[in-house]
Amino acid sequence: MLQYILKRILIMIPTLLIISFIAFWIIQLPPGDYLTSYIAEMEEQGDIVDPEIIENLRIEYGLDQPFHVQYWKWISGIIFRGDFGYSFENKMKVTVLIKERLYLTIIVSLFSMLFTYAVAIPIGIYSATHQYSIGDYIATFIGFIGLATPNFLLALVLMYLFFIVSGTSLVGLFSPEFIDAAWSLAKFRDMMSHMLIPVIVIGTSGTCSLLRVMRSQLLDELQKQYVITARSKGVDEIKLLWKYPVRASLNPIVSTIGWSLTGIFSGSTITAIVLNLPTQGPVMYRALKSQDMYLAGGFLFILAILTVVGTLISDILLAWLDPRIRLERGV
Repeated sequence: MLQYILKRILIMIPTLLIISFIAFWIIQLPPGDYLTSYIAEMEEQGDIVDPEIIENLRIEYGLDQPFHVQYWKWISGIIFRGDFGYSFENKMKVTVLIKERLYLTIIVSLFSMLFTYAVAIPIGIYSATHQYSIGDYIATFIGFIGLATPNFLLALVLMYLFFIVSGTSLVGLFSPEFIDAAWSLAKFRDMMSHMLIPVIVIGTSGTCSLLRVMRSQLLDELQKQYVITARSKGVDEIKLLWKYPVRASLNPIVSTIGWSLTGIFSGSTITAIVLNLPTQGPVMYRALKSQDMYLAGGFLFILAILTVVGTLISDILLAWLDPRIRLERGV
């Protein structure tokens, strides 16, 4: 197993470099650059921009240099100094911005993932083992409604209902008095009280999708010959269910951890804007819109790392769950 993990880690390094190059290239595909967007915004406000000042800024930011020089400056800073570059729009280092937003984004994403799997897997198992029951119909109906409802719309509905019931608004992750306060037990409790709506909203789509996957996979496994044979030999139903069919049904769910992690991390941007969450989504949206290439590239590079690491975790869990995969891959 250790040799397999080391081999995968070695493959991850060139993969991340290739992804970083493609991401940096895509960011620069639109015509112009950050200064072009800045000039257009200033002119919309009726301000006059001095061309000489813009040219000096272009030289200062290195925007006058060829693409390969800009890329090497960016990626070498990340590899050798942990420096993701400078954010033109925010006038500060990208590393500082990432640190301010990343840990809150990870907290929200992890809680959303835990909610997704903790709800989807048990309900999917119940739905499959009680096929065509009232509970199965209810779970199926809720699953379709959850898939069809946009996250931002669900966020607005939940905020409204919570305000009607409690009289308080759960916008953001902190109450006003805790936004700039130092971390304490009171601030942590306040954050957890505000975490309910974001976790439900962000996790709903994934929960409904995984519920359908778990149900269909388990129904397929329960019809296989080894289950029928075990039942005929009098094996306890609960023991039979959890030892073989459920483990086999988890394979497609475990294999999606790689993209599920980044999907929650990046796919909650609109929800974060609606709920005013201090996560990376709104910042990355503004960076892409204003062509703030180092900030946008830094977030995209982190998403690439999460994707590759999530895929590695998926492969390790699959090998642990299914002996056939261990034999096939020589783990």
